[in-house]
Amino acid sequence: MSIKTQPMTLTINNQQYGPLEVPEGLMMIDFLHEYVALTGSRLGCGQGICHACVAIVDHESGTSEEVRTCITGAHFFNGKKVRTVEGHAKTDDKGEVQLSPVQQAFLEHYSFQCGYCTPGFVNAATLLLERLQKHPIPLADLEAAINGALENHICRCTGYVRYYEAVRDVVMKTPGLIREHA
Repeated sequence: MSIKTQPMTLTINNQQYGPLEVPEGLMMIDFLHEYVALTGSRLGCGQGICHACVAIVDHESGTSEEVRTCITGAHFFNGKKVRTVEGHAKTDDKGEVQLSPVQQAFLEHYSFQCGYCTPGFVNAATLLLERLQKHPIPLADLEAAINGALENHICRCTGYVRYYEAVRDVVMKTPGLIREHA
């Protein structure tokens, strides 16, 4: 008995992978972990409910979305541009890691306990900041925007308040994300 495979090529965190022969039906979370050694995305519930596993897909239209990798087959990502939690921090010329503003805010607010859900929250908050850069919102709408961005993510350690506070803090500290008037 042999496992059927299909070729797959994609870009993850600005690095091209493939063409690789990937088993049909393989979930993206398993591809990330086993084929490209990117283990930051977490397999939480395995049913697409907790969102610990989300990766960001960047579309050619300039829009981006979270995709749950535990319930989405790897071949869905064929030809796509993907970002995982490993792609947010940058390494400077000295080899030192510079966290993204979202990652830094999560550290400063002690937003997590076990950290299992953190990759999903990082991706959700990153997408929120990117949307606000393109389309700033009135301050009065900020609470709803943060809630909307984070509401599908489950934290089993109940870190919601600290995640929310960290996201609010980074939005308020980043010029151009909030408009004065509606």
